[in-house]
Amino acid sequence: MTVRAYGPSASFCPRCAEPLPGAPPTVCAGCGYQLFVNARPTVNLVVLDGSRFLALKRAAQPRAGRWETPGGFCDGWEHPTEAAVREGREELGTEIILGDLIGTYVGSYEFQGETLPVLEFFFLATLAGQVRLNPAESSELAWFDLRKHPPLAFGTMDRAIRDLAESLGN
Repeated sequence: MTVRAYGPSASFCPRCAEPLPGAPPTVCAGCGYQLFVNARPTVNLVVLDGSRFLALKRAAQPRAGRWETPGGFCDGWEHPTEAAVREGREELGTEIILGDLIGTYVGSYEFQGETLPVLEFFFLATLAGQVRLNPAESSELAWFDLRKHPPLAFGTMDRAIRDLAESLGN
């Protein structure tokens, strides 16, 4: 098994390569480097049409074939609002107008055999043009009622949609 330097199963210090005394959070006995497992920031867009929201069917793992809200990971040093606009462009093939923050949620993401913590920002968004799906990201789109929709790919998406529906009185 290949062990990544910064994942929850890190075995060696990323600074000096000494064996770590335990899983993060931990401190390297060789150089004193402190190693933590920090949540990776992600962004999600909730595009509304009345009481319906836009969902995409995932084309890639994890959870290919499940419905999700458009979004993805923030790049290093990228502000979540900038990432939301970029992800909208990449996944929807059009510019979006970013709206209010719905909320921030802590979730998990399976990646290369590990479950990583993620810090997810959910934003309202409006489409500025016609959607043109990126086939590497999504295989189809659908509009679902805020209160009646299939389980989404990640539990945080279900929670954010439920919270939004409640805040709108739907």
